[in-house]
Amino acid sequence: MSDCCSAPGLLPFDCALENMLSQIAPVTQTLTLPITQALNYVLAQDIASPLNVPNHDNSAMDGYAFAIESLAQGNTLKLVGRSMAGAPFQGECKLGECIRIMTGAKMPACCDSVEMQENVHVEAEQITFLQDKQLGSHVRKAGEDIQLGQHVLSQGHKISAVDVGILASLGVSDVTVYRKLKVALIATGDELKLPGQALSSGDIYESNSFVLRGMLEKLHVDVIDFGIIEDDFDAIKAAFVSADSQADAVISSGGVSVGDADYTKTVLDDLGEIGFWKIAMKPGKPFAFGKLPHSFFFGLPGNPVSALVTFHQLALVALTKMQNADALKRTSIQVKCISDLKKSPGRMDFQRGVLSVNEQGENVVESTGSQGSGILSSLARANCFIVLPSEQGKVAAGEMVTVQLFDQFIC
Repeated sequence: MSDCCSAPGLLPFDCALENMLSQIAPVTQTLTLPITQALNYVLAQDIASPLNVPNHDNSAMDGYAFAIESLAQGNTLKLVGRSMAGAPFQGECKLGECIRIMTGAKMPACCDSVEMQENVHVEAEQITFLQDKQLGSHVRKAGEDIQLGQHVLSQGHKISAVDVGILASLGVSDVTVYRKLKVALIATGDELKLPGQALSSGDIYESNSFVLRGMLEKLHVDVIDFGIIEDDFDAIKAAFVSADSQADAVISSGGVSVGDADYTKTVLDDLGEIGFWKIAMKPGKPFAFGKLPHSFFFGLPGNPVSALVTFHQLALVALTKMQNADALKRTSIQVKCISDLKKSPGRMDFQRGVLSVNEQGENVVESTGSQGSGILSSLARANCFIVLPSEQGKVAAGEMVTVQLFDQFIC
């Protein structure tokens, strides 16, 4: 661990993130997939265009193709042929002549402009143009979208549905991508029960793994869910040994507070090099990160909001690097807060807020209410984090604050 992690007191959030990312090793194994199966995979190669898109000048309208010079002698031209998408006109279009053309059809030789069909008068083969035209009207030039040799997609880019369409438009049928990460989820605790099971006195329903699994599936990883492991040293150790042998990353929630007398912490100390940190963030002060024999470990707090926030702000960033993907980009803006916010200096605070537009057309944010780390509904009602720096104290209504919009992993 770096020096900043051994400093007394709470570990600054930025220091924790930097320390963690400095130790992460991305996957290097690749595979080649047809583009129909490549959605959400991370590119392991740069993609340059092997052709112009479009690969020929074509019409942007249904109408008539002509040479602009033809209109110098009059506004009526003779129709001498047709150009259809996939069936271009093969003859010669001379001055004073025009070609019927459909949207997407190849521009005939010697034609440089198109008039839409609504702006002409047709009488047999005589086409009268009703408006003045400019050179190049309604013509899409070859390479207007993408040029031959142009850099299109970069290594590390996660392939979207639009990207699949772009690849198809380039004639690219297969791409080289990094393999998917395998991530193991472990929940421990005799008090935890699955939805549908009856609760006994002192029991609670386990929810963290359900939230985390949903977010991990959006990250496009293979999830290995170990379910709930009872509070038994041998059972917990067996689960972690098995998870470590199967996964690139192991994630657990609960049992990471320094000084907790629980089996999870004992097992992790025995199996790997794990740092148990107190991070200067709220919610989510207790957090564990380190290396097991074959995987990286992320230990999240047990409270639902704390687990989600530490996963979103810390573990998810690290997992993205493990994917060999481009770093996550999150949108933050400065807006007026219309709620009083409780805050004491000392920890970076991720309060849950609702961003909206007021009657004056201004972006404003208000608190969702109680910010307790066990109130998962505060996240369900929110659409953003109100990010308050560690040195910040309470906020009065009317002050400007930084808002981080929820991304696809939470929404």
